[in-house]
Amino acid sequence: MVKIKEAIVVEGRYDKNTLAQIVDAPILETAGFGIFQNREQMDLLRRVARERGLIVLTDSDGAGFVIRNRIKSAIPASQLKHAYIPDIPGKEKRKSAPGKEGKLGVEGMSREILLEALRRAGATMEEGDGSSPKGITKQDLMELGLSGGENASLLRASLLKACRLPEHMSANAMLQALNLLYTREELEEILAGL
Repeated sequence: MVKIKEAIVVEGRYDKNTLAQIVDAPILETAGFGIFQNREQMDLLRRVARERGLIVLTDSDGAGFVIRNRIKSAIPASQLKHAYIPDIPGKEKRKSAPGKEGKLGVEGMSREILLEALRRAGATMEEGDGSSPKGITKQDLMELGLSGGENASLLRASLLKACRLPEHMSANAMLQALNLLYTREELEEILAGL
């Protein structure tokens, strides 16, 4: 598994699943064209881009370029890198028919092609022993009252609002976003202010 400093944004969950098997990096989804209506998701992408940089990795079809251009218009170029996959005819294994343009998407690309696309985009591939610094964990969420407790859902909702994160984030997505943006100590300070 290759560790990458920047966060990566892809179109959907199947793209995310494919990429998560190859790289150790935060991977965010646009929910396809959902990025056009979801202001909170775009705000999250902006914040992540400011904090650590963002690599845009969309399909090579027309829809992928529309999504890429939406992100490009909302985030400064200095905070973005663009990874492009080649046009390869075919269909993904899970689909019964090829997409509208008959091209494989991110989820259909091989490990080698995806890593080369990220290298060409200028991804910061980190060396090391494979261990990463301890971030906020699910256990931390329990200890801080954000999970498993009587009022956990109310506290999570307040935290998401205070952090300007999308209100409908799953617990795992919230944990990923918190780790991208805050330390445990910063999280404790935010919670103390609620």
